Amino acid sequence: MLNNTTHENQGGFKMGLRIQNNIAAFNAHRNLKTADAGLSKSLEKLSSGFRINKASDDAAGLAVSMRFRAQIKSLAQAGRNASEANSLLQVAEGAGDQITNILQRMKELATQAASSNTGTTDRSNINTEVNNLESEISRIANSTKYAGSALINGNFGGLSVSSAATGAGSLVSAFGVTAIDVSGATAATSYSVTMSTVGNGSISVSDGTTTQAITLTSAGLTGVQTEQLNFSNLGIKIDVNGQFDATAVAGASTLSTSETSSSTFQVGYENNANNNITFSLADMTASGLLADVTVSTLSGAQTALTQIDTALDTLANARAEIGRTQNQFGFASANLASTMENLSAAESTIRDADMAFETVAFTKNQILLQAGTSMLAQANQSPQSILSLLG
Repeated sequence: MLNNTTHENQGGFKMGLRIQNNIAAFNAHRNLKTADAGLSKSLEKLSSGFRINKASDDAAGLAVSMRFRAQIKSLAQAGRNASEANSLLQVAEGAGDQITNILQRMKELATQAASSNTGTTDRSNINTEVNNLESEISRIANSTKYAGSALINGNFGGLSVSSAATGAGSLVSAFGVTAIDVSGATAATSYSVTMSTVGNGSISVSDGTTTQAITLTSAGLTGVQTEQLNFSNLGIKIDVNGQFDATAVAGASTLSTSETSSSTFQVGYENNANNNITFSLADMTASGLLADVTVSTLSGAQTALTQIDTALDTLANARAEIGRTQNQFGFASANLASTMENLSAAESTIRDADMAFETVAFTKNQILLQAGTSMLAQANQSPQSILSLLG
């Protein structure tokens, strides 16, 4: 019977001459598919440079690699934050250096005016220059900014809401007031905020001199919808949502602002004190360093010597603090760079492909694919030999 006809090759393997099921072709086809899949994987790895291109390649390795990549990107931004902070401090230090020069000139002038051999007219001229220099100190301090933010005029860090009255008319989220921005307001100032049911509801803000009222444009906010009321004349913005009810909060509240003298820079990828640096900058205006200086009289000039010495000491301490903080950010930047390098190396070990190994695997699979194709063709021709038995 044809189905039972077999022949034995030199290795002792018996291969049947079957028509219905070509086992040799099946085996060749299976091996060909395996080689093709291996070749596809090798091509994917060689073209991307990654050993892990999808979760099925290495689920655990992909999870670790993703965490590393998130940390590396955060550390890169933290490094830029540290560089920005150093640039900011450099601007402040440059202004401090000029103010130091001015104070030294004022010290020289006060020393001249404190001597009895200086006449009244000369002392008056000296006093005029001292007053001009004092004004220049404040001008430099008020105009020294970084990205629009004042640095050394006592407002470094911006403004915040120090208090808002509670009770009837209070500014709390329960009544639909979701945010209050006082970045453009005046420091240490109390504002009267009055709610009314005019129109769709309105809010009026006043500092005692300037009053501005804004009526909601929407007939009724719903859900998470918000509307920002911009009191541009006073530098205040108030956000309200669909819970805003002018009837419930009708009445006046007092909103107070205060200065914040410090800023925080994120130098890590976690939200804790070990991943940020907070520092403050001293008030380097004339009023922040010394009281009004007058050298128009002998006694005033002698008093001015002490005042200017105190101002120089205060300024020296402020500049020393800037220098210490710059060094801190310098070390933080170096540590961030080192950590990024080590994490990148670790992530590369997990995710990146070994190009030499993958090239060898690619060559092997390429040869197997070519051999498999040839063997499949031969296996498909084997049943044709049965025709010779039928001849």
